Amino acid sequence: MNVVLCPDSFKDALSAQDAARAMARGVLRACPDASVHPCPLADGGEGSLDALIAATGAKRQELTVKDALGRPRSASWGWLPGERTAFIELAEASGLQHLSTAERSALHTTTFGVGELFRAALDAGARKALLLLGGSATNDAGAGMLQALGARLKDREGRELAPGGAALAALETLDLTRLDPRLATLEVEAAVDVDNPLLGRRGASAVFGPQKGATAEDVATLDKALARFADVSADTLGHDRRELPGAGAAGGMGFAAASFLGAALKPGIEIIMEQAKLAALIEQADLIITGEGRLDGQSLSGKTPIGVARAAKRLGKPVVVLAGSLGDGWQACFDEGVSAAFALADGPMSLDEALPRTAKLLEARCESVTRLWQSRP
Repeated sequence: MNVVLCPDSFKDALSAQDAARAMARGVLRACPDASVHPCPLADGGEGSLDALIAATGAKRQELTVKDALGRPRSASWGWLPGERTAFIELAEASGLQHLSTAERSALHTTTFGVGELFRAALDAGARKALLLLGGSATNDAGAGMLQALGARLKDREGRELAPGGAALAALETLDLTRLDPRLATLEVEAAVDVDNPLLGRRGASAVFGPQKGATAEDVATLDKALARFADVSADTLGHDRRELPGAGAAGGMGFAAASFLGAALKPGIEIIMEQAKLAALIEQADLIITGEGRLDGQSLSGKTPIGVARAAKRLGKPVVVLAGSLGDGWQACFDEGVSAAFALADGPMSLDEALPRTAKLLEARCESVTRLWQSRP
C-alpha cells in the first residue's frame, strides 16, 4: 500500500511537518508494511517557506533585515544552489505575526526587509526566486522592497519618501536608475492565494488593511496613496498592473512583483506542489491523505486540500481530506476530486480542548481511513 500524506498546517495546533508525521503514525498503526511518503505542503501563506525547504531539501539561510517597523530581526530564506533558486517568504521580514496588536500600523509599515532578502539571494547568484506573499503586516504596495533594491521614491521637493503606504500620496518621481541591475535576469514567481486588484472596494487597503490596524479613515488614505503610486508607476514603466488579479495580495506586493520584477502571479499551492514534485508521488500512490484546519466552500479559492485533490483527479487517484472542522459549503469539494472528507473531533469539544489533541486525532483518523481502505474487497 503506497500512501502519500500531504497536509497543510493546522493553524495554532500543528505545522504541516508535524501533521504529516502524525498522519504517518496512524497509517502505520493500521498497516505496518505500508509505504508512506510524507510531503507537507502550504498554499503560499504562513508555513510555506518551511514546506518548501522540507520538500526540496533547500538550505535554510539567515539574514538580519528590517521588520515591518524598521527594527532589526533575523529572517530565514531558502536556497537551492544547484538550481540557483531562492525561496523568499514576505512574512519572514514583514510579517504580521512579528507585531503585537498595538504595533499594527498599516499606514507606516514597510516591505524594506523583503528587498534585503532579494539582495541576499542575488548576492548568492540566484537566477530564479519564488516569492511567498502570505501574512503581510504591510500596505505599501512593495514600495519599501523597491527602496531596498535601489529605487528612489521622491516627493515634489526631491526628498526621499518616508516608509509606509501613506507616504506614497506625496510621490512625485520614481527613479529606477539605481535599481539593482541583476533583477533584469532574475525569473520571479509570486505565490498568491487571492485575486484582489490593487485598488477599490476589493483592493488591498479595503479588504486587508483593517486586519493590519487600519481604521476606515486609514483605508481611504491608503487607497488614495496606492492609486498615486500606481499612476506614477504606470507613467514610469509604460504599463499598468493595478487591475491584475492578485495585485492586491500582501498589501499590494502582488502589484510591485508583477510591475517591477516581471513576476508571474500563481496560486501558491500550485507553485509549492511543483517544487515538491507532488505529481510524481501521486502517480505512484494508492491513496492520498491531505488536510488542514478547516474545509469549507472558500477552500475552492486555492487552499491546499483542493489543490491536491485537483492534481489527484487528473491522475484518477483517491483523496481523503481530514480537517479540524467542516464549514458551510464543504460538499462542493467533491466536485474538485475529493473522495471523502472527515472532521477530526471524536465527540463534543471546544476549540481550546481540540487544539492540544490535534496530533492524536489525526493519528486516529488516519488509522481508521487506512483500515477502511484495506477492507475493500
